Amino acid sequence: MRRHITRREFLNRAAMTAAVTVPAAALLRGDRAFARGAGRGAALDTAAANRLIQAFMTKYSVPGMSIAMAKDAKMIHTQGFGVAARSTAERVTPDHLFRIASVSKPFTSATIFSLIEQGKLRLGDRIFGRDAILGVEFGAPPYKQPRVADITLEHLLTHTAGGWQNDGSDPMFSHPRMDHRELITWTIANQPLVNAPGSHYAYSNFGYCVAGRVIEKITGKPYGTAVRELILQRCGITTMRIAGNTLAERAPHEVVYYGQGNENPYGMQVARMDSHGGWLATPTDLVRFLLRVDGFATEADILTAASIATMTTASAANAGYAKGWAVNAAHNWWHNGSLPGTMTIMVRTSDGYCWAALTNTRSTSSTMGGDLDRLMWDVRAALAGG
Repeated sequence: MRRHITRREFLNRAAMTAAVTVPAAALLRGDRAFARGAGRGAALDTAAANRLIQAFMTKYSVPGMSIAMAKDAKMIHTQGFGVAARSTAERVTPDHLFRIASVSKPFTSATIFSLIEQGKLRLGDRIFGRDAILGVEFGAPPYKQPRVADITLEHLLTHTAGGWQNDGSDPMFSHPRMDHRELITWTIANQPLVNAPGSHYAYSNFGYCVAGRVIEKITGKPYGTAVRELILQRCGITTMRIAGNTLAERAPHEVVYYGQGNENPYGMQVARMDSHGGWLATPTDLVRFLLRVDGFATEADILTAASIATMTTASAANAGYAKGWAVNAAHNWWHNGSLPGTMTIMVRTSDGYCWAALTNTRSTSSTMGGDLDRLMWDVRAALAGG
C-alpha cells in the first residue's frame, strides 16, 4: 500500500481559488542534485521531476515550493521552485524556511520519547490532577468533567484523550489573546470531553499543545529550547525555529505565505501552536530528522529501537495512527500538515527513502494534500529512473 493515506478534512475551507502564474524559468532554478546514492555515480536527471512539480504548482496556484529526498541515508536531491515572495520575485532555494504545520507533531513525540528513555516520563503517566505530571497548574479537581483526570501521556500522543478535536470547535483556533496557560485552563473548564480517554480516536491539536507543556514541565525549559537540545542538535539541525504570527515577524530566509479564497495566513496564533504546528523548517531539516528516527542501520538513530517501535506502532483506536506518526501496513511512516498559506508532507518509506515537500500556499481544493503526496511518490520514481 503505497499512496493510500487517510486525509483529514482541512480546517475552515474557503470557497474560491485565486490563480497565480509561476514563470517556468523560475521553477528550474535553485536545485541541488547529488550523485551520492543516485546510481552509477552520475548526476540525477531532474527534468521529469521538474515537469511533475511544475504541473502541480500550476494546478494549485503555488507560488513557491521546496523538496528534499534521501535514499539509504544519502541525500540525493534538494530543490527550490518558484518564488518565496512575489513582491520581490525572490526565488525559493533549498535553504528557505517554511511553516511545517502539523509536521511539527513527530518532533514533539520524539522529544517525549527522549525523556521516556531518560526515565523522566512514562506513557501511562496521568496529565492533570494531584500527583499527575502537570498537577493542578491548570485547575484543581474535582473537575467539572471528571474524566479529565484519566488522561495519560499516551492518550495525548495517540489523539485518544476523549475530545478537543480538530473541527470547528478546535480550541487552538479560538481565544487568540490567551496564552497556553489561559487556553488550557479555559478548555478544561468549558469544553467537555466527548468520550472516555483511550476509547476513541479524534485528531487533536490541543492534545499536542498539552504535550508541549509536559515537555516544559519535565525539562524546566521553553518547549522550543527543549526540542532543540534533545532532538534537533543530535540530528545536526540548526535552522529550525518556532514561527511568528505576522508578516512583520517573518524570520530570516522564511518564505511569504499566500492565502487562497478568504484565508489569511497571518491571522492565526502560529507561535501558540508550537508543539502541534508551530515549527519553521527546510525540507532538508525534515529529512535529516527522518534519517535519525527511521529505524534503519544506515545511520545511528537518536532513539533506541524499542522507542522507535513503540512510537510508530498504531493504537488500538486507529490502525492508521501511532504516536505522532501516521502509519500503514506497508511500514511507511509520515505526517502531513495544513494551515492557511502552507501545505506540507514528510515521509519515511520501508525501503529506505525519506522525503519532505513544503509549499507557501494552500489551495481551497480538498485534493491538494492527496496530490502533494502522490506528487512526491512520482518524483521519487522519476529520480530513480522510472
